[in-house]
Amino acid sequence: MQAITPTDIPKLFAQAWNDNRADQLASLFEEDADFINVVGIWWQNREDIFNAHDYGLKVIFQDATLRVGKVKVKTLNADIAIVHARMQLTGQTSLKDKAGIRKNILTFVVRWHMDHWLCVSAQNTDIVIGAETNFRDATGLLHPVDYRKH
Repeated sequence: MQAITPTDIPKLFAQAWNDNRADQLASLFEEDADFINVVGIWWQNREDIFNAHDYGLKVIFQDATLRVGKVKVKTLNADIAIVHARMQLTGQTSLKDKAGIRKNILTFVVRWHMDHWLCVSAQNTDIVIGAETNFRDATGLLHPVDYRKH
């Protein structure tokens, strides 16, 4: 069997996601790892990462498919690397309207552990085409905006 590299982490994450296996997904993380999701919820250990994804894969994403696109690895030293992966999500459970395609970037910080790589931290960021930032209006709603168009 070929050794897993940092480049493989997003593929393994997506495979666990697509198989609805929160246990396999969580096994990619160190015991005290951090994970920040697209709305800023911050899980601070493997058990919480498992619980959140177990719920998500049963309720929100049970029919979803996650596909990995471009992956870029930045090696900081022999034991630490940052992995950026563009991904595409289809099939999210709809609340009332048909769910569209979501694109995101998952960033992983990974560390070498004697014979394998584990995630120290991960952050998921939605890609909003045509927006530069978010703006919170007076009612509290958050809107993607592009200041170049005004």
